[in-house]
Amino acid sequence: MSDHILSAFDRDLEAVQALVVKMGGLVEEQILNCAKALETRDDELAQEVRNRDKAVDALEEKINEEAARLIALRAPAARDLRMALSVIKISASLERVGDYAKNIGKRSQVLMDSPAINGTPAAIRRMAQATEAMLKDALDSYIQRDADLARDVRARDLEVDQMYNALFREFLTYMLEDPRNITPCMHLHFIAKNIERMGDHATSIAEQVIYLVTGEMPDDARPKSSSVIETEV
Repeated sequence: MSDHILSAFDRDLEAVQALVVKMGGLVEEQILNCAKALETRDDELAQEVRNRDKAVDALEEKINEEAARLIALRAPAARDLRMALSVIKISASLERVGDYAKNIGKRSQVLMDSPAINGTPAAIRRMAQATEAMLKDALDSYIQRDADLARDVRARDLEVDQMYNALFREFLTYMLEDPRNITPCMHLHFIAKNIERMGDHATSIAEQVIYLVTGEMPDDARPKSSSVIETEV
């Protein structure tokens, strides 16, 4: 393959990666804003999170189109093909995180009509911040091709799981204490589960980086808290 074709592939790949970075930045902001809207009962901010999900979806579509064009026109082989496919997989994970943020925005608006459950919105915000930091580092590891940073992100998913488990136990306690807490606690539980799923997708991005750098997926089991409650959301 000529130097001219190689440089053209590199330019095209860099352009697609720039879109991934833009999408990642938007999704990180969505995570923090949906948690802030919940804690401050900001209906306008919650609606803004819901509305901005369209921009996240549009970026994923653009990335998929550009990556497909890159593969078709440049016919990359081996490692170059792996890099081209990685942007599609990473953008898919980012799109799912964006969906979870949108869902949190919806449930936050519903919760504004219910009495506040003491302490839980702040705990959810801390969980969201930990997850946003995981996603930021996962994307940084991708741009820097840093497998060690990606492994660190993968290990930190356990912390998010543990935060979710603690919240789940709190919700059960509140619901047992007062039946009027059942509805708001169920919404809060699904919000916490959405954030736990965000951490899973940040971990998936980190694993994609490890594969991109080393050529192999991690062969050890992903660290998970054994008491994580599996719930479809």
